[in-house]
Amino acid sequence: MPVLNWFKRHLVVIAGLLTLGYLLLPNIVVTVFSFNKPKGRFNYEWQQFSLDAWKDPCGVAGMCGSLSLSLQIAIWATIGATLLGTMIAFALVRYRFRARGAVNSLIFLPMAMPEVVMAASLLTLFLNLGAQLGFYTILIAHIMFCLSFVVVAVKARVLSMDPRLEQAAQDLYAGPAQTFLRVTLPIAAPGIAAGAMLAFALSFDDFIITNFNAGSTVTFPMFVWGSAQRGTPVQINVIGTAMFLIAVLLVLTSMVIGNRRNRQKA
Repeated sequence: MPVLNWFKRHLVVIAGLLTLGYLLLPNIVVTVFSFNKPKGRFNYEWQQFSLDAWKDPCGVAGMCGSLSLSLQIAIWATIGATLLGTMIAFALVRYRFRARGAVNSLIFLPMAMPEVVMAASLLTLFLNLGAQLGFYTILIAHIMFCLSFVVVAVKARVLSMDPRLEQAAQDLYAGPAQTFLRVTLPIAAPGIAAGAMLAFALSFDDFIITNFNAGSTVTFPMFVWGSAQRGTPVQINVIGTAMFLIAVLLVLTSMVIGNRRNRQKA
């Protein structure tokens, strides 16, 4: 039974590839239909190969404006959530203070709470404060729910750090700022980068919380939802494919850089 033995030896690899293929299947469908030329309003059936949508990705009125707005919100939300989340993670790991356990528990609430509950709560807060719904209310809401994910990612990295490396830097007469910038921050950088990328992805494609707190502002996910009621333009698939390819390129670039560094160390 050589075939059966081979299958048993590679069972984990086969299962991993099948799972990966299942996860990537929606992206493949989006990519394929970005080259479609539908006869009607809906891009749900393959009709004809065309590059028209790729030649004019902003051909649909308002789409690129909403995309630009979503990118701006995602970038600022990533910066805010990463800065705050990194400081919170270091504080929770390195310091002992009152209510530390309560803060640890509260950090997980946005992750465990249904988005519609958080969205309604934030809307109530903004209305009670008399805030005008728009760019800044969306930004505040995104920083709030992205913060927990950044804290968890950075905290896991900080917990795995060896404190003797920082002690060695201090023994070599490095000050607190030098120790942090040259030892602590480079070691924690992978966790910070992971939290930042996760925050960007969560902010960019959020719909529920944004829909509650956007007012008349239209982000890209809201534009996609509105377009689906009237007919989905092919340009939406083009933007989705481009974002997917950029994400894959960033991951591959980071892997190449990491492999080069490992070879240099070896």
